[in-house]
Amino acid sequence: MDYLSLIKQPIETDLNDFIQLFNDSLSHSDGLLSQVLTHIRQRGGKRMRPMLILLIANNYGGVSAVTQHAAVGLELLHTASLVHDDVVDESCERRGQASVNASFDNKVAVLVGDYILSTALLHVSYTGNQQIVESLAELGRTLAAGEILQLSNIQNQVISEDVYYQVIQQKTAALFEACASIGALSAGASAEELQAAAEFGKNLGIMFQIRDDIFDYFDSKEIGKPTGNDMTEGKLTLPVIYALNTSNYESMQTLAKKVKAGTINEDEIAVLVEFTKQQGGIEYAEQCMLKYSDLCLQYIREHVKEKAIKEALTAYVDYVVQRNY
Repeated sequence: MDYLSLIKQPIETDLNDFIQLFNDSLSHSDGLLSQVLTHIRQRGGKRMRPMLILLIANNYGGVSAVTQHAAVGLELLHTASLVHDDVVDESCERRGQASVNASFDNKVAVLVGDYILSTALLHVSYTGNQQIVESLAELGRTLAAGEILQLSNIQNQVISEDVYYQVIQQKTAALFEACASIGALSAGASAEELQAAAEFGKNLGIMFQIRDDIFDYFDSKEIGKPTGNDMTEGKLTLPVIYALNTSNYESMQTLAKKVKAGTINEDEIAVLVEFTKQQGGIEYAEQCMLKYSDLCLQYIREHVKEKAIKEALTAYVDYVVQRNY
């Protein structure tokens, strides 16, 4: 059985209920808005974040209507942030398909992103849980702050792992942390259980982003972005940061500065990508990812009792490590 099937096995009914509720939330009768929402709905995705919420809720007591509305609210917030991110990054693709701003235009993308964000707030209000509402609102602030930090980091000439981790902790890690903590909150977990779940989610998110960044050094149609795309956008990620900080090649430092200045060309990116591989940047990033994987597996051993949920969460961690898109 593949990883995704193992992950879904104990939450299949809950996941189907989530998908129905989520799709309903992205439906509208108005012409243009309906077209854009249908475009977004058809992208689907693997539902990794909602599945995490449902699994964690099951671990601490079970999935309820509160869990489902919280999951929809969080996934809508994430969806809105992606729509807006594509405008900021001037991206033409999302998950291998045309982005909203490419299919329509920036004005439509920003407004639809705002509509989805408001729908997220509506669904989280249905939980009637003040702590969940506060968690989602704080997540929105953190994601926006992370985007701004990433933009400002492009202008920063210092090439630092610490800054890299600061950015991903305010983006991907914060998102996964919120999934785990909101799942636990919706099931009535204690303060101690909530803290453990949140730490698990954060470590899972860091691991997820490192794997995502490794993808940028290889060609793959499934990923939906060309090799070196992060560098094209002015971003230096963990593999190349390690390669640059453990070598004394002035020419590579010059190329890194061109990445940050937005003046690098495709041939130069190819040189920097190959340099990263030769300097062991990929292997280093994989080792870092496995450290976070070990922390996640420790949480599962110590905090998850039910066999089916334990197996599903273990498969989740293994999937993040092993996935190739």
